Parts: sequence; C-alpha cells; structure tokens
Amino acid sequence: MMKKNISLHDAVAMVKDGSSIMVGGFLGTGSAKQLIDALAETGVKDLTIICNDTVFTGQGWGKLLDNHQVKKVIATYIGGNSVSIDQMNSGEIEMELVPQGTLAERIRAKGAGLGGVLTPTGLHTVIEKGKQIVNVDGKDYLLEKPLGADFAFIGGSVVDESGNVCYKGTTQNFNPTMAQAADIVIVEAEKLVPVGAIAPEAVHTPALFVNYIYVKK
Repeated sequence: MMKKNISLHDAVAMVKDGSSIMVGGFLGTGSAKQLIDALAETGVKDLTIICNDTVFTGQGWGKLLDNHQVKKVIATYIGGNSVSIDQMNSGEIEMELVPQGTLAERIRAKGAGLGGVLTPTGLHTVIEKGKQIVNVDGKDYLLEKPLGADFAFIGGSVVDESGNVCYKGTTQNFNPTMAQAADIVIVEAEKLVPVGAIAPEAVHTPALFVNYIYVKK
C-alpha cells in the first residue's frame, strides 16, 4: 500500500500561482480548514476557487479573498461574504455564478468523463449567455460543460490509511464529487483509521481518487 500521508507544509507547497482549487463543503462545514488556513499564509496568488459559496469574511477560504490571493471564483452563493461582493463589483476578481445543481452536475460530468450535461436551468436568463442551446424532442436545454481543477481540498470525517473516506452528515456536500474531478486530491482527515475500519458500504470516496492525506492536528 502506497503511503499517502503528507505534511501541511508539503501539501500547500504544491499549489502554485494560477492554480485552480475545488473546495468541498457548504458554508465551511466539511471543508479542509487547516489546509486552507495554511494556503492563506503562503502568499500564492491568482487562484481560481471552485466552491458552493464564499463562506464568510475572515473564515475558511474567505481568508484567501481577504489576502487578495484569488483571481476567479466559480460559485453558487456569495451573499454571506461582503468581501467577495466588493471584489466582484470592483472588477478585482472574475465571478462566475452557477446554479447550485448545475455546479454539482458540471463537476460530476468531469469526474465521469462526460462531454457536459443538458439542463433547462438558466434558459432565458443571463446564465445562458454564450452557451450552446441543444434541442431534444422539441425542448431546449443549455449545454453546461464539465468543470475540473488542478486540486481538490476535501474534508473527511473518517479516513483510512489507504485514502478511503467517510463523510458524516452534511460534511458530504460537494466533497465526493470534487474528489473525482481534480488532478490532485488532498483530504484533510478528522480521524485516521487502519484499512478495514470503515465498512465498505460507508465509503463515500474510494481511495482510488485520493492522492494525499493530511491528518488534522
């Protein structure tokens, strides 16, 4: 079994200027908080962050916005973070707002190797600008293209030494899907256990998708 454990320093050192990062969780719940905090201290810049939301000012990956380390955000909800709104309005960051279900499906499509997904969500709104409209059996759909990233920072409740991950409760939000759509996946483990300690049916992200494990301190 390949050792996947990595230090906090080595994990964030892989992220370079201009990298794209998927951040799992929902308003901070289920996110890799220590990895994100460490990244905020590196000074790496021009990042593209793909996430459900921009958390809150001074919390989670919102610290990256506070530090002006972000170039682009692809998210569903930004209303809880005034900094993200101000930076969007000033033009400092590029903001791509995506309906929540569409965001999840675009990420899933990347992980599944699909060419995109068809959805009626966003038709006849600003969401459809620049997108291909596909007619199926007389009904129009937007073609939403796959969405991947260089890295995924995911938060795992229980992780075994090979990288199998179990998420408890709502911490599962976006994490399993993002783990399949990034080139390098780093899981921040709340608890590390031996292989076999997680029941097979409780594994939400198989070890196959996990490159590195950082055990939360």
